[in-house]
Amino acid sequence: MHEPAPKPPTSDVTPAHIGIIGAGQLGQMLALAGIALGLRFTFLDPSAQAPAGRLGRHIQAEYDDERALEQLTVECDVITLEFENIPVSAVTSVSHHNAIYPGARALAVAQDRITEKQYFESQGIAVAPYAAVDSLESLGTAVEKIGYPAILKTRRLGYDGKGQAVLRTPADLPAAWAQMHEQPAILEQMIAFTREVSIIAVRSTQGELAFYPVGENRHVGGILHRTDIHPDDPAQAQAESSARRVLIGLDYVGVLAIEFFEVEGGLIANEMAPRVHN
Repeated sequence: MHEPAPKPPTSDVTPAHIGIIGAGQLGQMLALAGIALGLRFTFLDPSAQAPAGRLGRHIQAEYDDERALEQLTVECDVITLEFENIPVSAVTSVSHHNAIYPGARALAVAQDRITEKQYFESQGIAVAPYAAVDSLESLGTAVEKIGYPAILKTRRLGYDGKGQAVLRTPADLPAAWAQMHEQPAILEQMIAFTREVSIIAVRSTQGELAFYPVGENRHVGGILHRTDIHPDDPAQAQAESSARRVLIGLDYVGVLAIEFFEVEGGLIANEMAPRVHN
């Protein structure tokens, strides 16, 4: 049984109207926090059962539906995203008529693992050795460069260990490439890290920056199980420095998370997610 949606505080001022592309659990938590601040919400999501749909107006349509995007643009004061795998074309279309954060560039960087690695490198942020792979033959060439053990990942999509294959010997290559369904992939050197940490960072439209404490991530079965916060974590300063460069370089507005591997020499950036986090 669903609990009733919270009611916003009463006010004589018309509350800001926020559009959210995506109405899943992150959109739900974002809206619950916003309603407490007196904000109103309209969601665009193709699912009739989208969790956040009851917290505002729900436009049920595909994320790139032009008519639905136009409705969202007209109704709302500003628009944001619940998750990063929304078509970049949809964000670009909205940006011509309304403010949308994060923008299309950040989304394009985060959606392609090669582009993401290249962006980190352009900002002076260390990454694991990697190579692009688009065939079984190029996988063989890449593994000669990267060495074993290595991990093959789809360039797009994939999360919680999905779309990945570990390579330990040449015999692993054919099955790993088949697992990618012959889609463009990235081969990364498997890093012997001491721990995985993440930082959540925020940048305002005025360029103000804020950083949450670094969290140490613990996984069970390839899925995040818990995140521990340690006071005065030694990784905080480097994580903040990296996040600052990413945010400013992308002229980013909103909440962003970056995941790192901690090794003896410091932090190696693994991936970023341009969205709110739970």
